[in-house]
Amino acid sequence: MTHQPTLSRRDLLARTGCGFGLLALADMLAASEPDRAAQPYAIRAPHHSPKAKRIIFLYMPGGPSHVDLFDPKPRLAAENGQPLPFEKPKLERTKTGNLLASPWKFSKQGESGIEVSELFPHTAAHIDDLCVIRSMVADNINHTGAALQMCTGEQAFSRPSLGSWLTYGLGTENQNLPGFVVVSPAAVFQGAQLWASSFLPSAYQGTLVRDLKNPIANLGDPSDNPQRQRGKLDALARLNELHKRDRVIDSQLDARIASFELAFRMQREAPEAFDISRESEATQKLYGTDQPATELFGKQCLLARRLVERGVRFVQLFDAPQNNAWDHHGGLRENLPKRCQAVDQPIAALLTDLKSRGLLDDTLVLWGGEFGRTPTAEGTNGREHHPFGFTMWLAGGGIRGGMVHGATDEYGWHSVQDKVHVHDLHATILHQMGFDHERLTYRHGGRDYRLTDVHGQVVKEILS
Repeated sequence: MTHQPTLSRRDLLARTGCGFGLLALADMLAASEPDRAAQPYAIRAPHHSPKAKRIIFLYMPGGPSHVDLFDPKPRLAAENGQPLPFEKPKLERTKTGNLLASPWKFSKQGESGIEVSELFPHTAAHIDDLCVIRSMVADNINHTGAALQMCTGEQAFSRPSLGSWLTYGLGTENQNLPGFVVVSPAAVFQGAQLWASSFLPSAYQGTLVRDLKNPIANLGDPSDNPQRQRGKLDALARLNELHKRDRVIDSQLDARIASFELAFRMQREAPEAFDISRESEATQKLYGTDQPATELFGKQCLLARRLVERGVRFVQLFDAPQNNAWDHHGGLRENLPKRCQAVDQPIAALLTDLKSRGLLDDTLVLWGGEFGRTPTAEGTNGREHHPFGFTMWLAGGGIRGGMVHGATDEYGWHSVQDKVHVHDLHATILHQMGFDHERLTYRHGGRDYRLTDVHGQVVKEILS
């Protein structure tokens, strides 16, 4: 699935017999529009003026329960233990039982009065900055397909991830750091497909960070001699240029050369950018890195702020102390509070920190998983997968705060008002980053592909 090599503008014009004037124009275009393969992270203009410059995606693998967190259902509580009073969809994994009321209380928060569960007290304090979408829908009821769709737009086949599309389209503001960083302390079920570049050039895949103490392996220079290393890279570049002379340009070779150059530049800047120990004691406490329950995700959120502050385009955090940590088929009453405690303070700290630094206005923060959980019980203390209606929220980046968009029915089963499909969410995200989702395309295998395939509508109601 490699991108077919293409001729340079100059070679193409020369071979088609165009005159000197067009050759000069080709040289001018080459100077003003850096070749994507040779300079994959070069900044590029979007289709229209963007509201957001960067994204932090707080991904909760496994599927957070909307009816326990952001979508209160009084009727579900009133009819606890009774059968669901309508037929369930045919797309169903297991035969769940009767209605299961949330064990946790909801209360109105902020000036907007949006109801939030007691499990998210710190995040609730920021509710006036959040747009809570209660009408999300997805197409797949299994983790693999649903997570693929949420992260790549496609539930069955390999496609470029959201972060890959954005770095391909925009480049990145800092040429000394990766444009797309993924932080996942443990493996997630779907693995690298969720941040892969697929048929886009490999430079646009996510840079995975597993170990926060050693975020990028083999980054150091054993010789500790930058001048010598620079000389080696320059010599290698000259050899590669000789190899390319009088040949059709191979974009894969250009991409490899660019990766060597990026690695060299990262040796100078990445150690500082990824070192959260440089933050003050007050900042560490704000994120909860000094407490066992919040330490791991607190460090992830703090790292995300440091990276976007330094020009990284897209940071995706997986709350993954274990595989599919939010997949509560059982142990809901014991395990959901633990997961919420682990992420609540760090998320609130991230929003506070971004806002205090003037970054929230043009940083889009997105929270959610691949789907929600059933309002009916699995066993006596669990909930099944639920793509028919669930909740995600957005903040910053030109999104209206302090609002609820859409609704599920009285039990939290179906999305019944202002439905937002995953494709609509992606179209809206691209719009905020300055793109018409129908025009951000890449030709592969004889046709143009895009993140939203042939679907998607921008959700204009949530835009400020």
